[in-house]
Amino acid sequence: MKAKLPLAKANRDKARVWWRHGAIKPLFFCSIQFVMKRLLRIFFKLLYHQFAFAYDLVAASVSFNRWKDWVMSVIPLIEGNRILEIGHGPGHLHRVLLDRGLFAVGIDESAQMGYLAKRRADGSARLARGLAQHLPFPNESFDTVISTFPADYITDPRTLTEVKRCLSNGGRFIVLPVAWPKNPFLDWLFRVTGESPSEALELVKTKFREPFVRSGFKTEVQTLDVKSSMLLIILAKKDSR
Repeated sequence: MKAKLPLAKANRDKARVWWRHGAIKPLFFCSIQFVMKRLLRIFFKLLYHQFAFAYDLVAASVSFNRWKDWVMSVIPLIEGNRILEIGHGPGHLHRVLLDRGLFAVGIDESAQMGYLAKRRADGSARLARGLAQHLPFPNESFDTVISTFPADYITDPRTLTEVKRCLSNGGRFIVLPVAWPKNPFLDWLFRVTGESPSEALELVKTKFREPFVRSGFKTEVQTLDVKSSMLLIILAKKDSR
């Protein structure tokens, strides 16, 4: 044991030097960030399933009651009458689309969200339970497909292939992936939770554009200024034939 003490002391001295010069700190903070992201993913999964009844309250709280306004911002971009919403959640947008007389269909993998959306639509909802990677609809069924604040599945090549298959020729895929709150505290909160990217705006646009371009969509990425926030919106168009 005594023979190992000098080596242990040397290792401790080396660790102090690494910490003093910042070699360990980035790894330390990256580890904390990784753990936080894992915990938040678990939290959001529970919120979308077992605790779905609290989803609206949490969404309103973290957005200072702007969440629904953000979601509704995609409505002016809709083209055609046949609309598919991927990840309909508690059904706020679905209800508005139905009220506007559109042929709106929603799909979500959460049974709990399906229940909430059906109740909100007073029985008039057209909903399916399933995955975006395997859409249970015929070819060219929709003029516009919408998804607001989806998880990573939205850029899965299988999802993009399925959306393209289900869109009519010249149809539009609208995705609202992120929001940048203008409130300083809210901006910090969204960056911590990973809901709003911290990269420069052009890098973020490129990051989100590339998967759609690779899947054969004519893709435009726009920013939309709304009250207290800036939204990133992807407009991906299927070629007309």
